[in-house]
Amino acid sequence: MAVATTTLGTLPEAEHSAQLRKAVIASTVGTAIEWYDFFLYGTAAGLVFGKLYFPKEDPLAATLLAFGTYFIGFVGRPIGAAIFGHYGDRIGRKATLIVTLLCMGIGTFLIAFVPTYASIGIWGAVLLTILRMIQGIGVGGEWGGSVLMSMEWARTNSQRGLVASWPQFGVPCGLLLSTAAVAAFSTLAGDQFADWGWRIPFLLSIALVGVGLWIRLGILETPVFQKLLDQNRIESAPIAEVIKKQPKEIILSALLRMAEQAPFYIFTAFVFAYTVGTLKMSRDFILAGVMVAAVVSFFTIPIAGHLSDRIGRKNMYLIGAAVMGVFGFIYFAMVDSAVPALVFIAIVLSLIPHDLQYGPQAALIAESFTPRLRYSGASLGYQLASLIAGGPSPLIATWLFATYHSGYAIAVYIAICAVISLISAALMPDYTGQDISAEYDAPTVAAE
Repeated sequence: MAVATTTLGTLPEAEHSAQLRKAVIASTVGTAIEWYDFFLYGTAAGLVFGKLYFPKEDPLAATLLAFGTYFIGFVGRPIGAAIFGHYGDRIGRKATLIVTLLCMGIGTFLIAFVPTYASIGIWGAVLLTILRMIQGIGVGGEWGGSVLMSMEWARTNSQRGLVASWPQFGVPCGLLLSTAAVAAFSTLAGDQFADWGWRIPFLLSIALVGVGLWIRLGILETPVFQKLLDQNRIESAPIAEVIKKQPKEIILSALLRMAEQAPFYIFTAFVFAYTVGTLKMSRDFILAGVMVAAVVSFFTIPIAGHLSDRIGRKNMYLIGAAVMGVFGFIYFAMVDSAVPALVFIAIVLSLIPHDLQYGPQAALIAESFTPRLRYSGASLGYQLASLIAGGPSPLIATWLFATYHSGYAIAVYIAICAVISLISAALMPDYTGQDISAEYDAPTVAAE
């Protein structure tokens, strides 16, 4: 078929634009579904998993253990990045993205059937942990592919920040969907939500996966990857090669995410345990606040991505990290007041400093890696942050509050993360507006 070759410039402009739209929609919808699955676990962990799977522990210990199983998903993310990054650079972006969606969807669906401690004792928590790991592996391979599927179809160099931000848009979509699903079933009377209602959103995920697969099967491979195929520049061992050739970019990609990822999981997962469990506020009230925050992100993420095309990725990211360093103190001052209106405003505003970084982040990280190693390098750098930022942050926040009995200590932790991100972003290369289809270096070994 004539359309099989999608090398840059070979498709008519109208057809290229159509493929760009399809790629952006497929990436955004698929990412939204994957993050629905991932965030659903975090919400359930903050609300019911401690009681259901660790009932013999005191409330604090049960919360820590529930977030411990939550952390396992973050351990799986770098593993998924390595596995799917390898195949994404070897066989293409499209095929790999289909597998990541299946991995994530099946893992989430099966969580709905995990028996509680009352039925099978500690084995319930063990099964939960295994399925959480599968979730993490799936989402670990998802991000890199979805970003590249959009960014590598961009028609001009001046629109990549905006185009790459759309898969990031899937994060608030997934957060809104998962929070809304939990909120809908949390209205069940008595203990019905804890008994069985929380399982329904996990069951519903299988329908979303079907929609995502249908959309992704209808897109072509990216022009940048097709160009690599045409020129026989596919690496035989991309993970090893990117670690050898671009270790600095991998490390900086992980560290610059500290001010974005660590606060995000404090604002969207820990907040439930903190406000509902400690401040004794209404669960539905907090769920509503997080949903509104997710809606705000619908606008702030693409706006930040667009602005990065104008002022540069690094400049936009540095602004976001600096704002986050200050906002942590404002956030916890408002939340600790326990005044409902102030708590609600704090939650609604909480994702804006995150979005100022998250919008330009996809392009900033992905552009830093040479095309033949891009899926592997971008995925590894992005997902390694899960081990140092996203995964530990609810645990660290819980421990800090238990030790110092104040949100101020958590705000200091967020500020430290911001300083690390500011330094790392300043050291990151910036390819805003440059050609990313050409190799940044000549490959030492061409694949067979």
